Amino acid sequence: MENSFVDAVTSINDVINTFVWVKIGLVLLLGTGIITTCITKFFQVAHLGHWWRETIGSVFAKETHEKLGKRSGTVSQFQALCTALAATIGTGNIAGVSAAICIGGPGAVFWMWIAAFLGMMTNFSENILGIYFRRRNTEGEWSGGAMYYLKDGLGAYKGCKKIGAVLAGLFSVFAILASFGIGNMGQINKITLNIESAFFGNVSAPEIAGVSAVNWAIGFCLMIIGGIIIIGGLQRIASVAERVVPFMAVAYVIGALIVFLVHIGNVGAMFTSIFRFAFGIKAAAGGAAGVAISQVITQGCKRGVFSNEAGLGSSVMVHSNSNVKEPVKQGLWGIFEVFADTMVVCTMTAIVVLSSGAIDLSTGLVKDGVDDATLVAQAFGNVFGRPGEWFIAIAVLLFAFTTVLGWSHYGSKAVEYLFGVGGAKVYKVIFVLMIISGSIMTSSLAWDISDTFNGLMMIPNLIGVLSLSPLVIKITNNYVDRKLKGKDVEPVLSYDPHIQEEFAAAVKKGED
Repeated sequence: MENSFVDAVTSINDVINTFVWVKIGLVLLLGTGIITTCITKFFQVAHLGHWWRETIGSVFAKETHEKLGKRSGTVSQFQALCTALAATIGTGNIAGVSAAICIGGPGAVFWMWIAAFLGMMTNFSENILGIYFRRRNTEGEWSGGAMYYLKDGLGAYKGCKKIGAVLAGLFSVFAILASFGIGNMGQINKITLNIESAFFGNVSAPEIAGVSAVNWAIGFCLMIIGGIIIIGGLQRIASVAERVVPFMAVAYVIGALIVFLVHIGNVGAMFTSIFRFAFGIKAAAGGAAGVAISQVITQGCKRGVFSNEAGLGSSVMVHSNSNVKEPVKQGLWGIFEVFADTMVVCTMTAIVVLSSGAIDLSTGLVKDGVDDATLVAQAFGNVFGRPGEWFIAIAVLLFAFTTVLGWSHYGSKAVEYLFGVGGAKVYKVIFVLMIISGSIMTSSLAWDISDTFNGLMMIPNLIGVLSLSPLVIKITNNYVDRKLKGKDVEPVLSYDPHIQEEFAAAVKKGED
């Protein structure tokens, strides 16, 4: 009876997941990316120098690290970026990219780049709307996200009040459910498996309730550390992210570059294979199976989206806590977030995979006996020996654990929208207690279901982004006119007249 029930749930979830991610999801995501890129006149290219100077080019500027006064829950622009990256740079950047290449071939990397290029402007638009429609909660902390621009933005259109409220509620519910799976137990489970394999593979430990004591110990330690950080609130999460994210990203990129340099002789073949197989792999001699172009595009785009989360509406919830007054300025950090996550970190993983020898660069097909789950660790091990595999285990630990921290904030903001600040505090306690579950659970069904909820988040979010695209154009053009063309026009900063007045006065004084 139990097996038949699980099989039924799995079957239903597979249908919904395929519909959400394959049938409409990728089309909706790419379509939104194309539209937001066009309506902003290819902002990510046309104003490349500007967004680069205003983001990574200003990383050492004082205002980039300042909070907005002493308000609770307000973080600096750089902290908002790092917390968002903490949630997006996860195991998908390592194992996910490896799987995409093994399934879709080297050409999947090309479509990963395309998805990221378009996703830059989707994330830009989300963050603009997040800042524009945010408001302060009862504790003086900024609250923003898709649920607010769905309710107050889409809901402000004639006849759309109810649909805006319903979509906002659905987005919040899906975000909460996804936070426990993809954002918590799924990540913890991967951490536990990697640590156990790398450091305790030869340890014979007793079992507790049918689960190794090692798993329990790892889960308990992660729960304690997670509790100290998460219960401490956004400022503590952001403080940790600000220190860990740059370190882990730079360390991983440096390690990947060393692997790349060791195989520098293959650089031409690697990049040739990416572009050569971007539109499908023809069957190789000897009857080897080819990879259809639809599979190449699906794997590349899906991995790009899974990696940077542009379009899901998740990272908007932390970007909205930034000290920034100009919506477009936080939008610029959204562009850089996608660039750093996919164009840099995922590309480094792709280079490691393609230089590992596991992929036949002449045919684009995976060689026999290759395990995509451990491929990156093996590639590092081939260059650095056993320490290389330890390095990847630690990288997975940091990547996945910071993802848990970031998603704890997303879930708490979704709960806050539905049940208030008190409900968010209860949620954080439950979220922390659930961490240990990830270390002792073995079924993949929970992760598959949460993956579906993750995808379901994007549908109401993208409806909001598309419906409010005229506002995105208005805010972007207003910023370009003032900041880049020097025109003396009134800034467009907030839907709330009081916040608009407060921030407009500050902007005119040059305080943003």
